[in-house]
Amino acid sequence: MIFPSLLLMALAQGADTVRIEVGSPHLDGRVYRPHAARVIVRVGSSDSVTNTWTNELTVGDSAGRQVHRWVTRSAAYELRQTYDARTMAPLGYHMAMRNGAEARISIDGSRVRGTRRTPNDTTPQQVDITLDRPGFFVGASDLVPAAVGFRPGRVIIAPVWHPTWQQSQWRAFTVVGRERVMVEGTAVEAWKVEERRWPEGTMQATWWLLDQSPYMVYGEVPLPGGQVQRMSEVEIPRTQP
Repeated sequence: MIFPSLLLMALAQGADTVRIEVGSPHLDGRVYRPHAARVIVRVGSSDSVTNTWTNELTVGDSAGRQVHRWVTRSAAYELRQTYDARTMAPLGYHMAMRNGAEARISIDGSRVRGTRRTPNDTTPQQVDITLDRPGFFVGASDLVPAAVGFRPGRVIIAPVWHPTWQQSQWRAFTVVGRERVMVEGTAVEAWKVEERRWPEGTMQATWWLLDQSPYMVYGEVPLPGGQVQRMSEVEIPRTQP
C-alpha cells in the first residue's frame, strides 16, 4: 500500500497518531461555539460561483444532555442535524429537499431508525439499520480535527458515516501545519489538514481550519473527472440569539 509521504512517515515513526471513536476522551466538540457562516462554492479554476449555502450552530439541551443543533440551508434543501456537544455523536438528521424528497432519522449509537422518501414515493420508506460502529457525519468531517486539537504532523484516524451508508468508513486526517490561504480576497492563516480514506490513502479533501468561527475557511474536494470543488466559508450574522 502506497501512502502520501507525510502520512506514511508519521505512521512509520509512531508519531502523534490518535485513533478515535465516537465518545473518545481525546475529542471534545465543545470547541465549537454558536455562530453562522456562508459557504461559497466554485469548481476548477473558474471564478463563477456554482453554489452557496449557510451553516448555523446553536447550543441547547436535550434531556439533560448538551447538544449542538446545526442548520444548513441552500436553494435546494434544508438540513437539520443534532449532535452530542462533547462527543459529536450524531443524534438526529432531517433533510428536506425542495423537490419533495425527505429523510428523517434518529441515531442511537450504531442503531439508525426513521423514514426516507424520494420525490416519487407516495409513502415514506422505513429505515432501521445497525452500523458496524458509530461514525461522525461525513458531510461535516472537517469538524473532527479541531475537536481533537491541531498539532503539526498529528494524524487523526476516525470513522465517518452518512445516512445512506450501511456501515461506517475510516478516514485519516493529517495536520500538515499552518498556512496562509486566500478567502474571498482576504489572507487567512489557518491549519492545513489533509483528509484521506483509511487505509487506502485516497484523497478526499484538503481543509484549511481554525479553532474559532467560521472554523472551516477554505476547502478543496476532488471531483470525478479530475476537477476540484473549492469552498470558501465566511462568517455572517446569526439569525438565532
